[in-house]
Amino acid sequence: MNLILFGPPAAGKGTQAKRLVTEHGFIQLSTGDMLRAARSAGTELGQRVAAIMDSGQLVSDEIVIELIEDQLDTHKDAPGFIFDGFPRTVPQAEALDKTLAKRDQEIDCVIRLRVDEEALLDRVTKRFEEQGREDDNPETFKKRIDAYNAQTAPLLPIYAERKKLTEVDGMGSIEKVAAEIDAALAKQSGDEKKGFLSKLLGGNN
Repeated sequence: MNLILFGPPAAGKGTQAKRLVTEHGFIQLSTGDMLRAARSAGTELGQRVAAIMDSGQLVSDEIVIELIEDQLDTHKDAPGFIFDGFPRTVPQAEALDKTLAKRDQEIDCVIRLRVDEEALLDRVTKRFEEQGREDDNPETFKKRIDAYNAQTAPLLPIYAERKKLTEVDGMGSIEKVAAEIDAALAKQSGDEKKGFLSKLLGGNN
């Protein structure tokens, strides 16, 4: 199963992704993590990534797709993949669709963690005042939310039209959000994937 988690900064995507990795064996494909891993590996692709990053340029969509393809081929037996940080734009979504189609795959489920952005800002501001974490700077956080909304908004109706999109109340407890995500995965799996779903959720479908 190929899953995309959408949600603004501090919405809890990381927490839920880690749970799916730990409990169900998903492979999390985080753009940042893949870039760092490629650089450390020193492969031909990793050397190209390092050169681009060292020059201060942005890594192209084509290279990110190469990194994703490498992970898809390396972990062919994984029960599922979580796409984190990609796609962010319509062209990226189209490129991902083509990559998956070459492997007779597709995006199976898209979860949007719906949150109260003002409540998130209040939470981050309080944490910044108490802990002084740079990434919690309220002004920076506002810009990150604005960028997320500008980039992600056009993607949501695309996945909704495909009947892949499920909205989850991200302001609930970690356990409640987790339960809603699992329910969405169950719904999207369908009868033809009951064997996979049983393995994924530990049930007896």
